[in-house]
Amino acid sequence: MAIEKKFRDYKAEAEAWITLTTGEYYPDILPHACRFYRPVLEEFGRLLKASHSSTNFFMSIMETRNQWMRTQLCRVFKKYVSPQTPVEMLKRKTATQRICDQFGHTFRDIVEVQKKFTSRPMPDEALCALLWEYRERGKKGYDLTERLFEVLRSQHGELAVIGPERAGRDVLLGSVFENYPKPDRPVDFVIWDGKKVLAIGLARYDSDRGGAQENDRTGQYREVAQEILGYADSYGMTHIKVIYVNDGPGLLLGSMWDDYSYIEEQWPDRVKVVTLRMVPERITAEWLRS
Repeated sequence: MAIEKKFRDYKAEAEAWITLTTGEYYPDILPHACRFYRPVLEEFGRLLKASHSSTNFFMSIMETRNQWMRTQLCRVFKKYVSPQTPVEMLKRKTATQRICDQFGHTFRDIVEVQKKFTSRPMPDEALCALLWEYRERGKKGYDLTERLFEVLRSQHGELAVIGPERAGRDVLLGSVFENYPKPDRPVDFVIWDGKKVLAIGLARYDSDRGGAQENDRTGQYREVAQEILGYADSYGMTHIKVIYVNDGPGLLLGSMWDDYSYIEEQWPDRVKVVTLRMVPERITAEWLRS
């Protein structure tokens, strides 16, 4: 009987096992980016002109009903008015007053913002290019999860694979397990066999990664695996597996491949780290049900 390969065993041919998404060339992207984001900059300018203070300006942005538009306006607001405010915090409509209380005194003066904004062309190519980078960054992750779901469902048609296939809310483990200790723990997919959970999964595409980001990611993965498996063991669900689908050229940087290998080897047979190309031979029905 052949010995099953571990994630570490693929390292010698790592380049052959990662997925490379096609990128876009600069400055070729500029016409598309400018057309796509011109409405955002026009709306930003309209709200800016009507505002009497930076706090009032932020409040008017947060009243924007369209969520996508509000998110883009927040990204532009961060660039022009409040670079120290986390963009994820800016996007939370419920945190509007708290942001004003905590960061409002650091907002750039509205007159200065108006002067800077009107000094730039419409549309501003540089800013549109920055916003386009945000769009492309998320798109690669969405492409990965969409293809992952296709592979898993074609391979395991009798099982249910649940999760956001592109954009959408993560699966919260509090909705999967009634008494999960951290109910707001987000995961990317759950594999079910009827009413029985077989595996919990996270999926990421790394175009580029290293240094502190690298340590943060692997540290988070260890923490999540320990949390999920500890919970499963305490309730006699020792069959539950954890799957980390990681892909992209970032895997080839620094110690990423080794770090992921250590995580897999810490929980042999219960945790697997795979790239998209490894899924058919490593995420088998036998392993999921063992």
